[in-house]
Amino acid sequence: MDIRVYDTYVTAKDGHEMHFDVYAEKKDDKKAIAFAKQWLESIGEKDAKITQDECKFCHVQGATPEQEKEIKSKGYFIYKMGGCP
Repeated sequence: MDIRVYDTYVTAKDGHEMHFDVYAEKKDDKKAIAFAKQWLESIGEKDAKITQDECKFCHVQGATPEQEKEIKSKGYFIYKMGGCP
């Protein structure tokens, strides 16, 4: 499965920067932002600013079986990088 990767930088409520990618099956900027908001809410960051300025389409790549399974069940996968819980 090829996935669309959205490079995302968000400022947490304590002021530190979180860097993560939103992986989705289709290129849809609005859905990627909605997925990021859903995940941010799940980690207690529901008030974090997230727009196309913070969540930008980056590239297409292949998914691992774990990523593909989560995308099929939830619609997205979050790849955590710097500053993420």
